[in-house]
Amino acid sequence: MTILPITLSIGAMSNPDHTICLIGLGEAGSIFARAMAERSAVRGYDCAWQDQAFRKRAARAGEAGVAIAASAAEAAADAKLVLSLVTATASLDVAREASGYLKPGQIFIDFNSVSPGTKRASAGWVEKAGASYVDGAIMAPVPPHGLGVPILLAGSQANDAAEMLARFPMKLEIVSERIGIASATKMCRSVIIKGIEALCTEAFLSARAHGVEDRVLSSLRDTFPGTDWNRFAAYQIGRSLVHGRRRAAEMREVARTVEEAGLEPSMAHATAHRQDWAADISDANPELKTRSDEDWLRTLDIILAASTGNERMPGIDTLP
Repeated sequence: MTILPITLSIGAMSNPDHTICLIGLGEAGSIFARAMAERSAVRGYDCAWQDQAFRKRAARAGEAGVAIAASAAEAAADAKLVLSLVTATASLDVAREASGYLKPGQIFIDFNSVSPGTKRASAGWVEKAGASYVDGAIMAPVPPHGLGVPILLAGSQANDAAEMLARFPMKLEIVSERIGIASATKMCRSVIIKGIEALCTEAFLSARAHGVEDRVLSSLRDTFPGTDWNRFAAYQIGRSLVHGRRRAAEMREVARTVEEAGLEPSMAHATAHRQDWAADISDANPELKTRSDEDWLRTLDIILAASTGNERMPGIDTLP
């Protein structure tokens, strides 16, 4: 088995009977991998291993005892559990590829944010290899919860998967034997969660442009007492700037979920569009991804300048 040079510890390779494989070492996957390595042998793989940001995460994972493999097949070899934590756009491709290397007795847990239909299609590929498929849904941001983030599991092998994960301090709930039930719960929730981010972005950018943000905030405090609207709006807008591209991909899967229910996904499509827009702005102006939430009104000014070309607004090159 080939292990990449960035691996700092190969102790995780020593006990294949208890090895857990994680495919996808982004924000969630790398947090899971490091935490699981405290109690189990863990291998990880990510197709972006040549990306600088990934190599930093991989180095941290290696320090925690995670062995970084050169391919998904190598990472999954002899692993009892294979956890998929990739982007929504890559989810089905990962399952399709897994059909070529999974073996009977392995359980593939798909934690990706995709529609029930996509989960069932992925299950078909996994089961073609004789392995078992479990539909998983992560129901809150992984940081700061870590392994304690609420997770739903569905599928005929969900109980077996939960038993194998019992060694970890995880908050698991088995919701159904039907694949797609966990995913449907996550996707329907995302209509609201990601939709609120898009609403805050559009509402407060418009309010700032018109110079009425203070009155809008005051009115919202009266209508929804008990909410710190400055803090709430700043957080929602910031999430779109940092994670907009991933959220847009998820919302397109949400749209499929709505369509699978026989409805027109008007809100899901609009949210995906606004999330992609936020990602375009922050990709063109990377400083926006690191700005403090406390200075969110200034961030709005910068976004407006970047998106409208309004020379009266301060530009990126005048960041304090």
